Amino acid sequence: MRVPIICMDGRLREFAATFRSCFSRPQHRYFEIVLLALLLCQETKTLSALLRQVAVQVSLSGLSRFLAKAPWSTADVAQTWRTRFDTQVAPLVAAEHARQRAAAPKRRGCPATPVVTGYLIGDDSTMHKMRGTKMAGLGKHHSTTAGTRVVGHSLVQGLYVVQGRHCPLEPQLYRQQAVCATEQVPFHSKIDLMDDLIATFQPLPGTTTHVLLDSWYAAKRLWKTARGRGFQISTGLKSNRMLRIADPEAPNGWRWMGLAEYAAGLTDADYHQVAWPSQDAEPRQVWVHVVQTRVKKLYRCQVILVKETLEASVKQVRYFASSDLAADAQTLMGHLAARWAVEVLFADGKELLGLDQYQVMSAEAIVRFWTLAWAAYCFLDEERARLRREWQRHVTLGEARREVQRTHWRHLITWMHQQFADGAAPQTVFDRLAA
Repeated sequence: MRVPIICMDGRLREFAATFRSCFSRPQHRYFEIVLLALLLCQETKTLSALLRQVAVQVSLSGLSRFLAKAPWSTADVAQTWRTRFDTQVAPLVAAEHARQRAAAPKRRGCPATPVVTGYLIGDDSTMHKMRGTKMAGLGKHHSTTAGTRVVGHSLVQGLYVVQGRHCPLEPQLYRQQAVCATEQVPFHSKIDLMDDLIATFQPLPGTTTHVLLDSWYAAKRLWKTARGRGFQISTGLKSNRMLRIADPEAPNGWRWMGLAEYAAGLTDADYHQVAWPSQDAEPRQVWVHVVQTRVKKLYRCQVILVKETLEASVKQVRYFASSDLAADAQTLMGHLAARWAVEVLFADGKELLGLDQYQVMSAEAIVRFWTLAWAAYCFLDEERARLRREWQRHVTLGEARREVQRTHWRHLITWMHQQFADGAAPQTVFDRLAA
């Protein structure tokens, strides 16, 4: 059963109104429809399914043109939700500064500068398209879910996390070099796209920025860009990376050693137990070894070895590097655990908002669909923050979405009650709401 657009909740209507400058009046109408439909839809998020959620007189071809051809900019939409995010989070940053100043011990000299860390997290995700043979931008990309390379699209995505709030950045479509040659578009590698994201990112005033990436992006070029902007950076490392260790017998007093070989030479006494932070569960205890050294083709950094139990084999050890040379082991665990937010972002985007369920053909329409899905995500993040204050506990994005749906079903019942009170026949109401 469809929901009349007039039943849109006031908070969602106010959120949608923020983007009015990004669209013409007809385009903004489609934006409202897609936004509401993405939040309410319980089936695959095709364009036809989205239209079945909202009782409004628009056509499938009109919605298709809105995504594929209408003159609006994904960059403008992303910048609008980022500006809204900054406005909402800036008071939280100021409050944290005040809390740290109040908690600081009173002593002579200059007081310590309050530190609020914003995490800029980058990653990519594969959108598996089993039957999308005619879609633009298709290539073979590794899928973690499938455990192999699959046909689909690769989304390169940034996520900004500050004070518990999450803001996705503008999505980018990665196309392999052969695909770019076929479609006659410039080729940009994933490293190119991530480097541009770090180079152009504007952090919130009053915060320090820490870049978090997985081992695929542990490239010196990205470290150089992050360090050049005054950002800290932590990345995963593959076990075949080399680190410098002291060796009195070597000509220079040191030599290169592979991480796996280094881990094999450690004893239980070289590890100590540290809590791995988690938002929605008790922190689990892991065993950590930290050494400050240089990694080949990187800079001087702290190398972190993590394993779940002391009995874990060398193959089960995970490796990381961080430019934060002053951090202790527990602080480093906080940095590394924060990267999980981007994995949750992709999982929520696919499961709740149909990030990988589109059936549009052009590359521009695909990126636009992703952009609208992230706009809906931004609204849900606002609702999650509101519910967290009300419920005084951790709230998942799925819980926030269910509350949004409950609100709109309540508005729908109220609207139906008013229609019947005004003398509308049941068949008339049914005809308006039937999908």
